[in-house]
Amino acid sequence: MTWEQMQELIGPATQETFQMVGVSAAFTVLLGLPLGVLLVVTDKGGLLANRAVNKAIGFVVNIARSVPFIILMIALISFTRWLVGTSIGWQAATVPLTIGAVPFFARLVETSVREVDRGLVEAVQSMGGNTWTIVRKALLPEALPGIVASVTTTVITLIGYSAMAGTVGGGGLGTLAVNYGYQRFETTFMWVIVAELVLIVTAVQLIGDLAVRRLSRRGGGNGRTRLLGRGPKATDKDLVAS
Repeated sequence: MTWEQMQELIGPATQETFQMVGVSAAFTVLLGLPLGVLLVVTDKGGLLANRAVNKAIGFVVNIARSVPFIILMIALISFTRWLVGTSIGWQAATVPLTIGAVPFFARLVETSVREVDRGLVEAVQSMGGNTWTIVRKALLPEALPGIVASVTTTVITLIGYSAMAGTVGGGGLGTLAVNYGYQRFETTFMWVIVAELVLIVTAVQLIGDLAVRRLSRRGGGNGRTRLLGRGPKATDKDLVAS
C-alpha cells in the first residue's frame, strides 16, 4: 500500500476517532462528575451521609468497572442498536465507551474530591453554606486540578478503548488497523496507525499536564482565594452567597 493510499484512509478514520472519543468524553464527564461527588457526600461523615445509597452506588460502579471492555461492547449490542439505531460505526461505539468510562472516571473524581482539605469544608459550613454551596465553592474548585488530571487519564483510556472498538466495527483507527493492518497483512500500515495513536495520546497528556499546572499555580496554595474566585479582597459573605 502506497503512502497516498494510506492518507486517503487515515484522514477519515482519524476524524471518526476524534468524534468517538470527544462525544464519549463529554458524556462521561457529564455523568461521572456528579456520580463521583455523590460517592463522597453520601459516605460516612459526608455532607449527605447515607450508607444505603453510598453502598448501592459503589456496588454498581464496581460491577461496571469489573467488566472487560470487549465483553461490555458485545453485551450492549442490542441496547446500542435500540439507542442509536445501529450497532456499527463510531456513533454506536460511543454507547459502550461512555458506559465503560463513567464508573472509571467517577472513581477518579471521588479520589480527587476526598483530597480536599476538610477544614475548608468546615469553614464554609460555619458561615452558613448549604450542601450545594459547599460542593460548588469548596469541593469542586479545590479538587479542580485533580479532576482535570482525571479527565486527561479518562480521555487517554477512551482512545485505547476506541481502538479496541474497531474489532467489532466501531470505526476509527481501530477498524482500520484490523481491516488492513491485520486481515490484509499490511504491517507497515499497522505501525503507522500505532504511531499516530501514540502521538495523539502524547498530545492529550501534554495538554492535560499543562492545564493542571496552570490551575495549581492559579490557586497559589491559598484554598480560600481559589474558593472565592474573586481575589484576595473577597469577604466571607461572598463565600456563602449563592
